[in-house]
Amino acid sequence: MRPIAFAIGLCILPVTAFAEPPVIENVAATRSGGTWRFDVTIRHPDSGWDHYADGWRVLDMNGKELAMRPLAHPHTDEQPFTRSLSGVTVPADAAQVQVQARDYPNGWNSDTTVVTLK
Repeated sequence: MRPIAFAIGLCILPVTAFAEPPVIENVAATRSGGTWRFDVTIRHPDSGWDHYADGWRVLDMNGKELAMRPLAHPHTDEQPFTRSLSGVTVPADAAQVQVQARDYPNGWNSDTTVVTLK
C-alpha cells in the first residue's frame, strides 16, 4: 500500500479504535452482613453514546464474575464518576477480589484493580 493511501485509510477509521480504556481510580469495599458494597470511581473520556464507559464488574482472583454493574448512559460532563453496587456475595475465604471496567464499543479493559477485603 502506498504511504498516502495508508494515511487516508487511517483517517477514516473510527476514532474509538484509538480511544483510551476506562481506568478505575478508586474502589471502596464495605462489608454489610454477609454481602459487600463496592463504590467504584472510573475515569474515561466519554464522548457520547458512540463511546462511553458502560459497566464494571467484580471478579474473584481466578477471574470468575461475582457481580456486574451496568452504566446506563455516558458521563461526558462528570469525570471521574463513582457508582455503587450493593449485595455482592463474595466467598467467605476470599481475601481479595478484582474490579474491571468496560466501555462501549471496545469491551472489557484488560487491566483489573485488585481490592483487599478488610
